[in-house]
Amino acid sequence: ELPLLLGSIKSNIGHAQAAAGVAGVIKMVLAMQHGTLPKSLHIDQPSSHVDWTAGAVELLAERTEWPATGHPRRAGVSSFGISGTNAHLILEQPDPVADPEATEAGGLVPWVVSAKSEAALDLQLARCAGAAGLPLTDVAFTLAGRSRFGHRAVLVDGVEVARGVASEG
Repeated sequence: ELPLLLGSIKSNIGHAQAAAGVAGVIKMVLAMQHGTLPKSLHIDQPSSHVDWTAGAVELLAERTEWPATGHPRRAGVSSFGISGTNAHLILEQPDPVADPEATEAGGLVPWVVSAKSEAALDLQLARCAGAAGLPLTDVAFTLAGRSRFGHRAVLVDGVEVARGVASEG
């Protein structure tokens, strides 16, 4: 129903070479955050090597509001570096926290911590104690994005409420 919209980081910052992948990711994360797809610069005429009438594909020749579809925003990033540094990924807009202020004001926000060993888990839990005073949801979000290892613990309001070793499989 909607066309695939194509943009380019190269039009904004030139040949980024090895940094093209991360630059494309940054550009798309910011576009998702602001709900706007930035225009690609210096498009005088679309490539004659592409049949633009064959499908629903359009160049971002103008700044465009991100289309509302009722689904999370998604973007693909492909980058080919001259040295073989490549990035090919799909980004999806995270689910918003329903009401961060309500959660901070009295809801429970679990902090899930994991490590490769029992001793490493104890060190991670000690580091979490140093996060007291930071927004609970921010810390929980950061911890949820970390690697998941076998030794795990859950903190609620800074108190360890569960600890164990995950089974393989």
